Amino acid sequence: MDEAVAVALALQQAEQWAAAEDIYRTILEAAPNHADALHFSGVLAHQRGRAEDAVALIERSLELEPERADWYSNLGIVQQERLRLDDAIAAYRRAIALDPSHANAHSNLGVVLRAKGELAEAEKAYRAAVRIDPEHSDAYHNLGVLLNAQKRPREAALCFSRVITLRPKDPEARRLLALAHCTLGEVEKAVEIFEEWLEDDPDDPVARHMLAACSGRDVPARASDAYVEKTFDSFAASFDSKLTKLSYRAPALVTEMLKRSGAAPAQSLDVLDAGCGTGLCGPLLAPYARRLVGVDLSERMLAQARERNVYDELVKGELTAYLADRNKAFDVIVSADTLVYFGPLDPVAAASERALRPGGRVIFTVEELPVGQNDAGYSLGTSGRYRHAPEYVRAVLAEASLHPEIVSAELRLEAGEPVAGLLAQGTKTSAG
Repeated sequence: MDEAVAVALALQQAEQWAAAEDIYRTILEAAPNHADALHFSGVLAHQRGRAEDAVALIERSLELEPERADWYSNLGIVQQERLRLDDAIAAYRRAIALDPSHANAHSNLGVVLRAKGELAEAEKAYRAAVRIDPEHSDAYHNLGVLLNAQKRPREAALCFSRVITLRPKDPEARRLLALAHCTLGEVEKAVEIFEEWLEDDPDDPVARHMLAACSGRDVPARASDAYVEKTFDSFAASFDSKLTKLSYRAPALVTEMLKRSGAAPAQSLDVLDAGCGTGLCGPLLAPYARRLVGVDLSERMLAQARERNVYDELVKGELTAYLADRNKAFDVIVSADTLVYFGPLDPVAAASERALRPGGRVIFTVEELPVGQNDAGYSLGTSGRYRHAPEYVRAVLAEASLHPEIVSAELRLEAGEPVAGLLAQGTKTSAG
């Protein structure tokens, strides 16, 4: 049996999951209480997206062998992915009680404690991880993110520098280190990081976009398709992505404005979710939609949107190009937290006007640029996102023959603080 488990585990590590699962199933039919087979079958269930099965199998394995610190750590990982944060904390703490030198459990405990807002305890957990394992790059990365959120950029920069020492050319550590330097006012150091990154990889869209954001040189009219796709493909399945959904208000904001406009939830409208991402707007828009279409550049985001089973069609593409071919196709276009990757909004406003039927409306959010900060009415920030001034948005909508309505709104929480934004609606005249 143990040899069979070793074969299944090797297949699992090689991502030959179906073959591994067949072997585990055969083992457990013959020996239902084989703890190793139960445990690694549970890990495999987690890898294949069956979280409830994973928890049941791992917990059964721990009933048989309750002194396995690694196994409790694995249970914590599954509970963390399910956003069962208290259960994850309990599992990680049990792993640490069994093995106080379990660096991964300390680091992962820190991640969950940060998610719950227990920042001091999270910092202790991260520091315990790097004290146990001075080469634990993930713990240094997580500690840097925490310190940056606490407005401790110099300490954060030291952490990200350590990550780069351990993982030379790590793209996320490079990006975060550069942003920490920007926060410290050390723009030259940030520029140097991105320029060195581009020497190593001249075609990297993240390095190119962030260099423009930090330096103010060669600022693009909008983030490139490659930048958006790479950024959101990497973010789609992350734990931070799941947490972001919990404090993300833009989908509710655009839907509430649609409701206030007098639209009835009668499934009578053709609706476009422009920049649909993982489909957070989908269930909110479905009651209004006769037909609901989503368009996005990130295939991994679209895969998650597809799982919601609320869209009639999902399209991989750039939203302005998509709108250009859809003359008078929609009654409603919504775009939640997508136009923050556009500088000038004229092209998307004009394309929206053409794609709307008479009386139709486009509803969207952008981050707010304080009055007087940029004469153009929009600006690319060091975050890589654009901000827009209210009067600029109003003028763009009016120029596109869309009657403007704009209100201030808090879009989400970032580092524990609300992000100031604008909720905008442009309505096409009945005769348009």
